[in-house]
Amino acid sequence: QVQLVESGGGLVQAGGSLRLSCVASGSWFRGSPMSWYRQAPGKLRELVARINSNGGSTNYADSVKGRFAISRDNAKKTMYLQMNSLKPEDTAVYYCHDEGRGDWGQGTQVTVSS
Repeated sequence: QVQLVESGGGLVQAGGSLRLSCVASGSWFRGSPMSWYRQAPGKLRELVARINSNGGSTNYADSVKGRFAISRDNAKKTMYLQMNSLKPEDTAVYYCHDEGRGDWGQGTQVTVSS
C-alpha cells in the first residue's frame, strides 16, 4: 500500500520555481515529523528540509536556505516544498520522507536547465 505520493516535479529553467507536494494516505500524518530529501545521479541522498508535526519548526540544508520553503497542511495530509530561484545543481529526484514511520515516497524528478 502506497503511503506517500509526491508530485509537482518537472523541467524548469534556472531562476524558475516549482512546488512539490507529498500526499499521505493516513491520519498518522498529523503526528509525524516530515522531510524532503533529494538524490542527484551518482550522489548520495541528502536532506533538503525538515518540518515538525505541527509545522512550527523547520530546518534547511545550507544549499537551499533562502530559496526553498517547506510547509504542511495537516487537514489535507499534505506536505509542500516551494522551490524558488532554482539552479542546475538542484537537479535531482526529490523524495518525501515520514520520519516517524520511516516511509519514503516514490520520488519526483526535478530538472533545472541552465
